[in-house]
Amino acid sequence: MKYREYYDVIKAQLEEQFEQEGENILQAAEYCAASVSCGRVIHVFGCGHSQMFAMEVFYRAGGLVPVNALLIPHLALFPKAKLSTLQERIEGFTGNYLELEDVDPRDTMIIVSISGRNAGVVDMALEAKKIGMKVVALVSKQFAGSTTSRHSSGKNLMELADVVIDIKCVSGDAALEMEGLEPKFCGTSTVLGMAVMESIIAQTVENCVKAGFIPPIYVSSNLDKGDAINDEHIRNYKKLISCL
Repeated sequence: MKYREYYDVIKAQLEEQFEQEGENILQAAEYCAASVSCGRVIHVFGCGHSQMFAMEVFYRAGGLVPVNALLIPHLALFPKAKLSTLQERIEGFTGNYLELEDVDPRDTMIIVSISGRNAGVVDMALEAKKIGMKVVALVSKQFAGSTTSRHSSGKNLMELADVVIDIKCVSGDAALEMEGLEPKFCGTSTVLGMAVMESIIAQTVENCVKAGFIPPIYVSSNLDKGDAINDEHIRNYKKLISCL
């Protein structure tokens, strides 16, 4: 049954990912904890479906408050999905967009791109590095290694990051196949990447608390006390986080 096969594939890829990428996750969390504990933020960026990774760790119950989701409308799947594909290939756009944000060398930039090949993510990494940020990349090395860069530098995102966390999906992402159907189907990168994003947050929180800094964390707005707690967090961070 394909639903069980999908589960088995995900389970195996997750196990491989956390066995092999633990040190890189720990390094990413060190960068993030340093940013949070000095009053700065973690920027998270992706194009198209990869905007979901920024959404996952932004403004959510149990999430760190100092997360700035770079949800650029031009790169979203709406109003027309094809436009996001076209826009992420245009060089010189995302780096300039970062000039509109409150940025600092003490910030951390997390960029998610499973192929790592498009101009949008390469430009964002280059600009973040120019500012002085540490750059964390979530990239499938297998996928990236099977493609060529679409940036004039010839660089892939994984060549620019201070730390790369290898998302263990296959090249092309789709993992299942079936007799009578030519294309493979059902991607795994979202499940794998979301697990990595939350693991970075978990380790960041632990690092902060062990160092004596209590990081601000959102609570559910559906708890009776939730609105008051979250409103205070928003007041404290709205100048640093553009979506607030």
